Amino acid sequence: MRALLIWLCLAAPLWAEGEKAGTFDYFVLSLSWSPNWCAYEGDARGSDQCDARHDHGWIMHGLWPQFHQGYPSYCRTSERSPSRAMTTQMADIMGTGGLAWHQWKKHGVCSGLSASDYYALSREAYGRVVRPEVFRKLDREVKLPASVVEDAFLKANPGMERDGITITCRDGFIQEARICLSRDLDPVPCGQDVVRDCTARDARFAPVR
Repeated sequence: MRALLIWLCLAAPLWAEGEKAGTFDYFVLSLSWSPNWCAYEGDARGSDQCDARHDHGWIMHGLWPQFHQGYPSYCRTSERSPSRAMTTQMADIMGTGGLAWHQWKKHGVCSGLSASDYYALSREAYGRVVRPEVFRKLDREVKLPASVVEDAFLKANPGMERDGITITCRDGFIQEARICLSRDLDPVPCGQDVVRDCTARDARFAPVR
């Protein structure tokens, strides 16, 4: 029984709630391909992000403080919550103000920054990563190996190493590109619990509408 408990502890994701704000090792910048998210979830939810008037491609899911093993969440902070206007202003790169609010509540509070500074840093991180234009040129849904998406990011960002990015899948679609950055937003290797590349060779990839 003791051996089973030890195994379960080692196998479980390493995360913590209520950690002290500002205590972390690096950031994970998570970029979501919006058309795919809309196909497997967003359309059903009626998300404004998926409205035909938008042409979102790679949006920022979040900028997540990360430990070398595991991550903090819902940290203790004395910083004030962002205003509705502040979260709404992030919708251009995050899809909706609601996502910006959720990311602050779960991850931003762990950055040790004020809400305005966290969003400013998030916008800077998003701007530093070149999002491959090739995916915006698709005129129909395709199936491709997840490694093709990773290769495209590496080609577009020469300073990025293969161990500093991981591609995830969900429901048969390419889901996210997760890029590891230092606290100064320079590319760094990801921790082993972050590098979990999707191995699908026929992941679906939807075009920008």
